[in-house]
Amino acid sequence: MMMKIIGCNMVRFFTKRTLMGLIGLIFCFFEGQVFGQAKERPNVIMIFIDDMGYGDLSAYGNCDIQTPNMDRIGAEGVTLNRFYVGSPICSPSRVTLMTGQYPSKFKITSFLANRARNEKRGMANYLDASVTTMAKVFKNAGYSTAHFGKWHMGGGRDVGEAPLPVAYGFDESLVSFEGLGDRLLDKGHGLAEESAKLGKGKVTWVEKHEKTPIYVDRTLEFIKEQRAKPFYIDLWPNDVHDPFHPKEEHVTIFSEYANNHYYQKYLAVIHQLDKEIGRLLDGLEEMDLLENTLIILSSDNGPTDWGYYYKENYDPPGDAGPFRGRKWSLYEGGIRVPFMARWPGHFQPGTVMESIVHATDILPTLIALLGLESSETEFDGEDRSQVLLGNVAERRKPLFWEYGGEFDISPGNPRYRSPQLAIMEGEYKLLMNKDRSQIELYHITSDIAETRNLADSQPQIVSRLGKLLLNWKSKLP
Repeated sequence: MMMKIIGCNMVRFFTKRTLMGLIGLIFCFFEGQVFGQAKERPNVIMIFIDDMGYGDLSAYGNCDIQTPNMDRIGAEGVTLNRFYVGSPICSPSRVTLMTGQYPSKFKITSFLANRARNEKRGMANYLDASVTTMAKVFKNAGYSTAHFGKWHMGGGRDVGEAPLPVAYGFDESLVSFEGLGDRLLDKGHGLAEESAKLGKGKVTWVEKHEKTPIYVDRTLEFIKEQRAKPFYIDLWPNDVHDPFHPKEEHVTIFSEYANNHYYQKYLAVIHQLDKEIGRLLDGLEEMDLLENTLIILSSDNGPTDWGYYYKENYDPPGDAGPFRGRKWSLYEGGIRVPFMARWPGHFQPGTVMESIVHATDILPTLIALLGLESSETEFDGEDRSQVLLGNVAERRKPLFWEYGGEFDISPGNPRYRSPQLAIMEGEYKLLMNKDRSQIELYHITSDIAETRNLADSQPQIVSRLGKLLLNWKSKLP
């Protein structure tokens, strides 16, 4: 009987051990499967540069500076000649990329400022955190997510209740003064001092030229810490935004441009940024991750156009290429920016595409390219993965823009002050004000500088596009 009891206990013991072992083996098997799948999934880094114009990279024709590291992304992948952002100014442009939707839907039509100025322009104080974002889509797909760099989608000046980046799907963040959470603040900057008073995160005071190196360091550290999972990272440098504070050793490299000290410093900033992008690429290569990482590099809007540059008889720094307009303008120079993407084995090296891609397209395009779970959100953009893969593809839907109310910033050059609304369909682009004044129609491919207004000679096109544009505007909040 005793032996029987012992025997029964032994049976129970071994049965329990065996069962636990089997469970462990099954767990390890599936963990290995998941881990293996995760390791194979491509990583994504989105480099979104502040205020860098279409013509500022040597890959886009700049002869005053060489940018070999940023150019490398396009040389080893695809370069778009017709990439458009969602707005000619930072906050709505960033919201567009983040959400795949027009920023006007979220009442973010210009830069986010203090409460009084936001209210005067009918704007929200920050992006609604309930919206589907790029980071949430990747996080739901099992990615580690991080944002390092400028934010400016809420959380600065006197707006201290804005959600932190974690509410938008980021596991980790390090932003600058126009965002909350851990952040780098520029020494001696009034808005940075206002940001520090808001609390909500560790504040580190730095010189402006120190920020991008810190963001690149943090990007590489995050990658090392997250090796078990694929990662999605925003790297959004903002040292290209004026005022410029480059290292003195970089300024002296461009001494032949001292006749315009603004431009000399601008080139020095671009030079340092290129070195830092090179350091990022080298870091990925050292970790054997460069081949399995999709890297996108672009800019949020055209180059600066403050009036004080003209008053001081200088050309504003930054190059909008052959286009009319710069920052704060719906002409091409304000919304058409560089775009290069590298993904070895998928994007053919040296591919240059003329097909149109818009910032609203990037999220649905990445969902399609990477096989991510589709969101229930109806994006304004289209899946343009075929363009990145090197195939010519026409858009199905027209594109829309809105910028330039009574209390918004205007370009310093009066010729760059565009109407407030724009629509592009095929080769035609129509611009007009909300009250139907200042109607301008351009055939973009034959008139890239937007110098020949065809409104009077093409009334049928004006009528059709005008109705589409005003109908779009009428549905916005």
